[in-house]
Formats: sequence, structure tokens, C-alpha cells
Amino acid sequence: MMKYESLIIAVDFDGTIVEDQYPKIGKPIMFAFDTLKKLQEKGHRLILWTYRKGRALEEAVDFCKKNGINFYAVNSSFPEEEFDPSHSRKIHADLFIDDRNFGGMKDWGEIYLTLVGDKNDQLSRGKKKKKRLAPILK
Repeated sequence: MMKYESLIIAVDFDGTIVEDQYPKIGKPIMFAFDTLKKLQEKGHRLILWTYRKGRALEEAVDFCKKNGINFYAVNSSFPEEEFDPSHSRKIHADLFIDDRNFGGMKDWGEIYLTLVGDKNDQLSRGKKKKKRLAPILK
């Protein structure tokens, strides 16, 4: 488990929280909302960091609210920040969760265990085990 009091975590939307159906909203990815809720309960600040803008962004924010997630900020480092095109759009965050990570997206169960660390929680027990071919090859 990571040893931080509180993190600022930037989270992508399409392909990360929901299946990528842009500009539509895809189905929620298993454990995404459960993990995000638990992170907020633990005091972490979540920023929605997405390519979406305008109406598509509003729909994503509303979808997350309906699923119990209210972000600390959206496409900004803090709620009061105003976008200034003369500055970099990069935001301040301790951690980014994105399906475009080098090496691919970790599953939400692994993210949960790394950041929250509660192996006895219902979320981690609900994860299905992958079948392996190794026992067959012995």
C-alpha cells in the first residue's frame, strides 16, 4: 500500500472509469466507482482529467455524480482555476489513472489494493480468479 496521508489523483473518464464509447458514455468498468468512492472516503482528492469538453464533459461529470462521485476539480488543478491557453494544460496531481498508461491500464482491483490496501474488503473478494493453463501442462 502507498504510504501517503492524502493524494491528489487525476482520473481519466473514457476507457478508465467507463468503457470507451466516446462521445457516448460507455458502461462503467467493474470496480471503478467502488474504488473511487473508497478513495474519497480515505480523504484523497479526485480530479476528472479528460479530453472531453463542453456538453460531453458535462454529461461525464453528471454520470459520475449519479454514480456517487463528485470530483474535487474537473480538467484543472483546483476548483477555482481558470483555463489560460498561454500556460500548459498539465495539472498538478500526485498520481494519474489512465487507460493510456505505458504498459496499459491496471485493473481497478489492483488499483484499490495498492491505494486502499484492504485485502479483506468486499471489493477485493469479488474479483474473479483467472483460469490458468499451467496445471494442465504439468
